[in-house]
Amino acid sequence: MTDVSMRLRFLAACAIAREAGHFVRTRFQDRGDVLKLTFKGPQDYLTDTDSKVEKLIATRLAESFPEDSFFGEEGGGAFGRQVWIVDPIDGTADFARGVPYFCVSIAFVQDGRTEIGVIYDPMLDELFAAQRGQEATMNGQAIRVSPIDDIRQSVVELGWSMRVPFDGYAKVLTRLTELGAGVKRRGSGALGLAYVAMGRQDAYCELHINAWDAAAAVLLVEEAGGWVNDFLTEECLRSGNRVIACTPNLRALLEDAMDV
Repeated sequence: MTDVSMRLRFLAACAIAREAGHFVRTRFQDRGDVLKLTFKGPQDYLTDTDSKVEKLIATRLAESFPEDSFFGEEGGGAFGRQVWIVDPIDGTADFARGVPYFCVSIAFVQDGRTEIGVIYDPMLDELFAAQRGQEATMNGQAIRVSPIDDIRQSVVELGWSMRVPFDGYAKVLTRLTELGAGVKRRGSGALGLAYVAMGRQDAYCELHINAWDAAAAVLLVEEAGGWVNDFLTEECLRSGNRVIACTPNLRALLEDAMDV
């Protein structure tokens, strides 16, 4: 693929993420006072907005790049040599319950490696974007991971899902706490990773996260000078993987803490 073709995909991903995010924001603000919750499984929320946003993104990408494959959280798809991996709303639980912490995630993966990663937070109007080898930005301004190298001064977000037995998370939480890290948990892995890229926190760890949640955001961390484990393996595309993303000097301690 030529540099021009890749750049066109990057610019399209940014524009489509903003369009999709604006639609999500409108739906969030117009949700009314009646709480209607639908679940795909235990603690796994679904709203009709998810599917509508995914269809919007898929349509725009197909119009612009018909030769590319597409895989979305809600509708699935196919993994070709060139594939868009999309989470229309990462943080659906917060979206459904009226909490303004969620984002649109769009990744372009070529030959098993993320080449473009875009995360858009429509409530704060923050567009995190990266093209491999071209640094990471937030609303066009370059971003970097934090300089923290002392775990006792760090803020670590520990993601959690019911796909992994709780005992594993309890062990990791205990280890991080004993090391002196400030541990927190929010509701969007993609935004948590983007916050590492921007230095708002120093690490994001999760024992299992799906490819569509993190494929875009891990590139942000790498391009912002951080370290990420070998996340996007062939198996991960279909079954998910653990993720560790951090400032480089925290790598060894976090790898040990996550070894369960």
